[in-house]
Amino acid sequence: MSESIKKLQDLFSKFPTIGSRTAGRFVFYVLGLPKEKIDELINTILEVKNKVKSCSFCFNPYEGQGNLCLICQSQSRNKQLLCVVEKENDLISIEKTKRYNGLYFILGGALNLRKNNIDKLRIQELIKRVKEPQKFGIDNIDFKEIIIALNPTPEGKSTSILMEKSLRETTLNPTFKVTRLAQGLPVGGELEYADEETLESAFEGRK
Repeated sequence: MSESIKKLQDLFSKFPTIGSRTAGRFVFYVLGLPKEKIDELINTILEVKNKVKSCSFCFNPYEGQGNLCLICQSQSRNKQLLCVVEKENDLISIEKTKRYNGLYFILGGALNLRKNNIDKLRIQELIKRVKEPQKFGIDNIDFKEIIIALNPTPEGKSTSILMEKSLRETTLNPTFKVTRLAQGLPVGGELEYADEETLESAFEGRK
């Protein structure tokens, strides 16, 4: 295998859930594309990188004016609810149910039980936004409930426990409520792949 092919395969294999064999298929697919299609792919990647920003409150990627995504800008959202998810695709899956109308916060992952990656999670950022949301661009917020909507995996459960403990220790609101999704979700599964009915049931049964 040429060095150029090997280098591109190594890059593709760093994508989430992509193994070496699938990365190799990507490489040979790209090699078979006409130059104009490769140029389109490169330009689209650069456009996404240059135009898409991270919301100053929830970290949701968005494209547009200001520092807030469309969800955080919306005047129709319930600003007493905050749903914490691991990643962007989880937010998208929940939005598709059309049964949740609060705000979000993207944690950026879950605890790795074999590696100490707690510093890579946005737990402190979450606490700051719960306590003083106006500093991050949203006024007139009084959160009454934080919904921990992490994946029902060992890592997700450990992260939920740590996050709930941190929230209860640092928030000053005595009426503050922290809830978790009901266990209608399959153990070891991921929110991203759950159907809308299962997610809806998990939200309705949260406690």
